[in-house]
Amino acid sequence: MNNTDLVAKLWKLCDNLRDGGVSYQNYVNELASLLFLKMCEETGQEADLLPEGYRWRDLKSKLGQEQHRFYRNMLVQLGVDDHAIVRAIFQNVNTTITQPAQLSELVSNMDKLEWFDGEKGKRRDDFGDMYEGLLQKNANETKSGAGQYFTPRPLINAIVQVMQPAPREVIQDPAAGTAGFLIEADRYIKAHTRDLDDLDEADQIFQMKKAFVGLELVPETRRLALMNCLLHDIEGDDRYGAIRLGNTLGKDGETLPKAHLVLSNPPFGSAAGTNITRTFVHPTSNKQLCFIQHIYDALEPGGRAAVVIPDNVLFEGGKGTEIRRDLMDKCNLHTILRLPTGIFYAQGVKTNVLFFQKGTPDNPAQDKGCTKAVWVYDMRANMQTFGKRTPLTQAHFAPFIAAYGRDKNGQSPRTEGVWQQLGELPQDAMLAQSLETARWRSFSRAWIRDNKGDSLDISWLKDQNSVDAADLPEPAILAGEAMSELSDALYEMHSLLKELDMPFSANRKLVELGKQFGISKQAARKAIKERDSE
Repeated sequence: MNNTDLVAKLWKLCDNLRDGGVSYQNYVNELASLLFLKMCEETGQEADLLPEGYRWRDLKSKLGQEQHRFYRNMLVQLGVDDHAIVRAIFQNVNTTITQPAQLSELVSNMDKLEWFDGEKGKRRDDFGDMYEGLLQKNANETKSGAGQYFTPRPLINAIVQVMQPAPREVIQDPAAGTAGFLIEADRYIKAHTRDLDDLDEADQIFQMKKAFVGLELVPETRRLALMNCLLHDIEGDDRYGAIRLGNTLGKDGETLPKAHLVLSNPPFGSAAGTNITRTFVHPTSNKQLCFIQHIYDALEPGGRAAVVIPDNVLFEGGKGTEIRRDLMDKCNLHTILRLPTGIFYAQGVKTNVLFFQKGTPDNPAQDKGCTKAVWVYDMRANMQTFGKRTPLTQAHFAPFIAAYGRDKNGQSPRTEGVWQQLGELPQDAMLAQSLETARWRSFSRAWIRDNKGDSLDISWLKDQNSVDAADLPEPAILAGEAMSELSDALYEMHSLLKELDMPFSANRKLVELGKQFGISKQAARKAIKERDSE
């Protein structure tokens, strides 16, 4: 049975748990524990990872209440295990399954699945791919839980493809989530080294133990990430595993090792709930801007980064401007990819990818005037909105990858252009091929300074779906139209309450709503009388 079929069958088992009140997210957590135990049995790694008496066959051999009690105790024992990574995966883990029959059915059904494709046994990577499929399934099914931190796989693939991670590089993700970037970087390296067979033993150990370092703030998410890494044969160091638990914007971020490559999608949203305790050169409460500072500070000279950021990082003034200038001084910010809308589960958020190198190709230690020009690829204007019905695929990134070129630091010969993009909305008329209609353009550092005030919110394509401000009516007319709509809304609310035999409430609500919209009591009542007389 292939991985796609296994993912579908495992997800189907969720139906029984949901009937018992177990959420999608809790189901993924439950499955992580059970899948780990099953993986150890199928790959013959129980002796290396699990203590005797706490293995899949021990759980399977018990039934009913006894099995449920054993499972709960098993999670506790593995949470204090001598093996550091096993201990990290199961630390403070509890089961949300309250009905013993549900656990028995889940264990039994998992045991009956055909884990082999013909006579070929499954490797850890196979289980890892399957587990990632479950994480993606969860992200697609719900906007909560994994959907908050799951970066679309096609986007990760495209970023990794142009950044070209290599053996012996330390690759960091300071906002690791479920470790999607690190997993894909590992997969890329393995694909270009015959599954690491081209490397000597020392390099193989380095790839397994030291190459990948992530930091994740949320314990439950870190657990999923550790599981994901271990299933892909990424162990990390003996103390933390590949994914550390902590706050990148606090002291934990300062302890991360310097990196040759940073791949990351830092969290969106406000700084609320984020404890920014580090001392940055440019202090700010904007956590995305703090992450940017951490990333270019964390790079080795000559190191490179690709970072997903929301639009506000590109144009925010004050400290935002200072940080962008610092970035363009210390790094060669050579490429910006404007991403289409709808690819993240926070609806409506507009995002970009910044690609930069610490220093310059000629002088990695340079820390002034490193950026000479910024190339911008617009994959947002006149593009469909992606979602469940119109999924983002790897093919959508093919034009960008071709335009980026083969040099990982953005130094390939580049030519402005690109007029055809998969996912484009139909145009009313064929536009002439010119720089004004191209998706791929270059802007000098001087132009960005003189014309944009060091804002990087650079757009030039006229979006067919947007309304040009020049075509809008006069402000007074717009205000009148808005007031008319508010009056209509007040009248409809007033009429509804009267129909419900609540005339006093109707009048009181009329006054309250009027205040909210800046409409006086007299004006609101006048509008009601005028409507009643029509």
